[in-house]
Amino acid sequence: MAALGSAGRAAALLLLRRWRGGERLLPSPGLGPGPRRHRHRHRHKEKWAATAPRIPATRLALHHFDTSYSLQLKDLWPSVRAGLLCEQKYGALLNNFSPVSHVTQELELLNATDFVSEAPKKVQQLQCGAAAGEAGRGEGRSQEGSGEGRTVMQAETMTQAEMSPVLRASISPNIKCYTFPRGDITRFRPARPDTLGLLDYYLMDAASLLPVLALNVQPDDFVLDLCAAPGGKTLALLQTGVCGHLAANDISISRTKRLYQILHSYVPKEIRETVSVTSCDGRDWGQVEGGTFHKVLVDVPCTTDRHSVMEEDNNIFHRRRTKERQMLPMLQLQLLMAGILATKPGGEVVYSTCSLSPLQNEYVIERAVEIAETQFNINIHVEDLSHFRTLFQDTFSFFSDCRLGELVLPHLTANFGPMYFCKLRRM
Repeated sequence: MAALGSAGRAAALLLLRRWRGGERLLPSPGLGPGPRRHRHRHRHKEKWAATAPRIPATRLALHHFDTSYSLQLKDLWPSVRAGLLCEQKYGALLNNFSPVSHVTQELELLNATDFVSEAPKKVQQLQCGAAAGEAGRGEGRSQEGSGEGRTVMQAETMTQAEMSPVLRASISPNIKCYTFPRGDITRFRPARPDTLGLLDYYLMDAASLLPVLALNVQPDDFVLDLCAAPGGKTLALLQTGVCGHLAANDISISRTKRLYQILHSYVPKEIRETVSVTSCDGRDWGQVEGGTFHKVLVDVPCTTDRHSVMEEDNNIFHRRRTKERQMLPMLQLQLLMAGILATKPGGEVVYSTCSLSPLQNEYVIERAVEIAETQFNINIHVEDLSHFRTLFQDTFSFFSDCRLGELVLPHLTANFGPMYFCKLRRM
């Protein structure tokens, strides 16, 4: 220190005091990297790793669908993909608890039609066409037959026509849902309250109504909606006007609140009080009220394909939800089994998802049928729903190669769905 000038000594003493007091110093430029520089550089790397851009869940979902659905749907996938990525089309489910005559007139002036009421008209056309065709062929084969013989033959033909799956279809005349024609992207106005405060219609994906129509509720049926929230299908079940008792359940308390809001907005108090709303784990329902219901709707949680490619919020393709997504088929199977066990012998279950995935659709059905027989000694018959394709082909695009049940495919001209539904009968 003697070699330093007075100013240098003072500076050196100051540095020495600071060091002894525990203050950490940056190394001199010529002394090489010290520990401070290493720590600074390490912190910088940690920060860089924490702020590195993550792949959005919507992009992960689309990549997953491109990989799997292109193999399943083949040449149909590009058009289905375009539909998923474009604005969804809606239907207006009329609220029978509110005066609807003026609403009906308003919607028809906009060129919207009730796709449900069109089904019986098609049934009549098919009846007449089938009977006339068979009668014509029979008359050609035997033109010398007596008039009485032809009358008997036509009656037999009519009976055969009436026994075909299309003509056995029973569609509730009380459910009315208006949609715009194919290619028409007109939007419905928001629902409006009537003088009693009840909204005049409920906007929903019209394909979501198909599982309710497939359930075919009959007068005084005890009905269970096992995964009811947010409430569109529950509301549709009430629109039939024939439920003897309706139980609406959802495991999520927050989603059950949304169900209560829907019921309060659309259903009079005296009808609301007949609906039993619960927030139980649907997987346990078969143990709680086994063999109780005539009809059970099991609209399970799924990958919600359209939401997954369009919305980041609550997206099941977020990396933190990977395990949850992988466990979906198991959850779906457990819920379907609970629905089967909750059904009376002779009762019916409709299983539905808003996914294109066979792992969540047909494979769940096949496994449930197998488990019901091997573990519970319950025989299950998978019902033929192909008549839905015939009845509603003007409104929806159906996948013709679905092995079990029916699948509505999104399409730019009829951008509903995806919606899978399959009907099971407990023997």
